[in-house]
Amino acid sequence: MRHFETRLKSNDNTYKELFLRYPNNPILTAKDWPYAVNTVFNPAATVFNDKILLLARVEDRRGFSHFTKAISDDGVTNWQIDKCPTLEANPDYPEEAWGIEDPRISRIDELNRWAVVYTSFSRSGPTVSLALTKDFVNFEKMGSIMPPEDKDAALFPKKFKNKWILIHRPIGTHIGNVARLGPGAHIWVSCSSDLKYWGDHSILINARSGGWWDANKVGLCSQPLETPEGWLILYHGVKRTASGSIYRLGLALLDLENPWKVLHRGDEWIFGPEESYEREGDVRDVVFPCGWVLDKPSGKVKMYYGGADTCIALATASVSDLLEYIKSCPAPKDQ
Repeated sequence: MRHFETRLKSNDNTYKELFLRYPNNPILTAKDWPYAVNTVFNPAATVFNDKILLLARVEDRRGFSHFTKAISDDGVTNWQIDKCPTLEANPDYPEEAWGIEDPRISRIDELNRWAVVYTSFSRSGPTVSLALTKDFVNFEKMGSIMPPEDKDAALFPKKFKNKWILIHRPIGTHIGNVARLGPGAHIWVSCSSDLKYWGDHSILINARSGGWWDANKVGLCSQPLETPEGWLILYHGVKRTASGSIYRLGLALLDLENPWKVLHRGDEWIFGPEESYEREGDVRDVVFPCGWVLDKPSGKVKMYYGGADTCIALATASVSDLLEYIKSCPAPKDQ
């Protein structure tokens, strides 16, 4: 708790906001869609043809979700949205019977593809699925790559020790032959040589217990972000209160060459629901990003997030500020 205790001893009652909300949020809502939908939220984000591409989760008026892409030159305005769903559930994949949700995108240069990792939903529960694409028009679905229940997943964009690494959040007594770490939902990593069969499962970030903002349930938000200091990990924690759950965001930093190793983990949340579009909607008190984009020349990070499972909003930060903050936080330990 070093970061918190330092401010406490300095009698400083201010808190530097790392992410600043775009003043005209939300940037996209169901009213912007070219066809009738209930809500748009939780978008994946990447750079495609030198433009910002969002792959938004879209819930139709039955309650089922699919993905639709939106492209913008500046990543803020003048979004060009597909006239029909970009990627839908496929009846040939029974794990998608109730829709597909919460995508994350990683650019895989070795494959000359973008990897879209997403949650498939069916009677069996949520599970992690993978699709590859060159153009965000045609997708090669590889099906479910983890047993249910599992979600909140993304791929690292390159191999480590000749293995692909997947971050994900299983819920169950065991994964593989590894026992779950106590009650709650924790962030895991698994490895594969072919993107299909996964093993070497281990816990990366455990959910804390007690009164912590990220007690009992944590999960990955946006895809891992490579920096010279390490891999930035943005994750959500769920605080259960008498009036419901609150979804907030925190940071961790992983070793650049050995991403199984957590170098730093923040004690405090860095972003939480405050504005009306984050506190009121289909699911209140939720900020949930599935994608962020780093503009290297400016050092600015654009974080795209769902507000209250109802709209898409934008917040920006300096990557140097994010790194300065997380490096001031302690190395992780059991809490």
